[in-house]
Amino acid sequence: MRVLIDTSYALRGPSGTATYILEFTAALRERGVEVIEAANERRRAPAGGGLGSVRNLLADRRWVKRSLPQFAADTDVDLLHHPLPAHARQPPCRQVVTVHDLAFETHPEHFDPRFARWARKAHRHAAEEADAVICVSRATAADVARHWSVDPARIVVAHHGPGQDLPPAVPRAPEHLLYVGDDEPRKNLALLHAARLPLPLRHAGPGGDTVDPPGLAELYAGALALLHPSVHEGFGLTPLEAMAAGVPVVAVRNAAVEEVCGDAALYVDAEDPAELEAVVRRLLEDEGHRAHVAAEGRRRAAGFSWAASAQAHLEAYRLALSRQ
Repeated sequence: MRVLIDTSYALRGPSGTATYILEFTAALRERGVEVIEAANERRRAPAGGGLGSVRNLLADRRWVKRSLPQFAADTDVDLLHHPLPAHARQPPCRQVVTVHDLAFETHPEHFDPRFARWARKAHRHAAEEADAVICVSRATAADVARHWSVDPARIVVAHHGPGQDLPPAVPRAPEHLLYVGDDEPRKNLALLHAARLPLPLRHAGPGGDTVDPPGLAELYAGALALLHPSVHEGFGLTPLEAMAAGVPVVAVRNAAVEEVCGDAALYVDAEDPAELEAVVRRLLEDEGHRAHVAAEGRRRAAGFSWAASAQAHLEAYRLALSRQ
């Protein structure tokens, strides 16, 4: 099987989507899939709105509508996979899309209305036209079926593996609390800032400190807990990554994070900083409790792998190729 994968998003810097692209493509190759990567290297960095964003949107459209179909024809592939929802114009092969979340549908108040309107139209169209739709969780699959009326028979759930491959780091006595991710509104960082936390809060990611994988591993090694206050997730890659590193997770309850973490995480209300403070203080003061939560997290994370994710992708690819 020859699969063309648009890896453009991986060029835009560290993110959960970039980790997904890098990890699942490597896992596909290990399973014998001939992966051909194509990336729009001329695409400029995200502009944050205004004329720059319009320019980027037009560049993305040219890439998807013209360049990718031509590249698919030139390389004689069986399938074109868009790791974010997109639809190429008349490629000579089947198309598959990955949907990560529908936060702009379920929580539009956290997005620029112009982006929400565009995403609601463009991403839905891509999912409707795709020969198969990969969803990163059962929660996202349910949202896609409910909000976009996509036939569940065309949806394949492919959980992520346990984050990026971090180098080993020796655990230390708790030095800080850790948040990993960006500072967009749905991430609900106001909850962290409102709580009277007993240790300093470190923020790794856009809006905070930029760290490479070794630096992130060191942050995990000194963390009392990963705090994950997001009100909506499509999967919950950061909590899974933290659990795999042996770091307790304290998260706001939402369907996707519960699907990933199960009973191995500690959950708090999205608007209750006092509850967050109490949960964190118990972790700090009760070493046995902390060790138990960390052990349960490692056990839970061991059930996820990029190899299993690649197998689910193969199922989606076969589904797409079998369509009449």
